[in-house]
Amino acid sequence: MSTDVRMTAWVRGVVQGVGFRWFTRARALEIGGLSGFAANLGDGRVQIVAEGPRAQCQELLEWLRSADTPGRVSGVTEIWDEPRGGYHSFAIR
Repeated sequence: MSTDVRMTAWVRGVVQGVGFRWFTRARALEIGGLSGFAANLGDGRVQIVAEGPRAQCQELLEWLRSADTPGRVSGVTEIWDEPRGGYHSFAIR
């Protein structure tokens, strides 16, 4: 039985204006079992909040750190927490 978690990641680099949030949502839906959102921040980063099974959150995090993302990622910082709920799907904000 997998334990649900909340993974919050902040992605730095050239990640706004390149479809990053759209592709992140598409990847989260492809992985399956995740809810949350991807949002642009005022400082140029993208914040991703994903809740679901740890393995699926880890897979999304690995994708965020890969060369397969749009734009140019220079770094990803993440924190893990207990899920808070309240998300019905994976959205773009």
